[in-house]
Amino acid sequence: VLFFAANPFGVMAWNSWFGLVQKADDATNYETRRKVEDTCRSMIASYQSDRLVYEQYNGGSEEQQSWADQAKMRANKTAVTYNEYVLKNSYVWAGNIPSDIDHELEILN
Repeated sequence: VLFFAANPFGVMAWNSWFGLVQKADDATNYETRRKVEDTCRSMIASYQSDRLVYEQYNGGSEEQQSWADQAKMRANKTAVTYNEYVLKNSYVWAGNIPSDIDHELEILN
């Protein structure tokens, strides 16, 4: 501490180092947030696609019902994975989740 107080170059070095650390943290946080958001958007798209297939073919012919059942299983698997992923990564948004990211996906019954 005395070194920094007595040496203006020490203070500049400290500030420079701290600034570099802050930039690295900011870049890492941005990359992490971007990765988490992209992963969420991808899972949401997959879930919605399977949900629509389920809704379209549910109650149809035997073959269509089979498609609906498979789509429902995929949608529910995606929903469970997504809900766990959002829970584990909620720190990324610090309570400020983007409007196009759902807090959780509904399990189809």
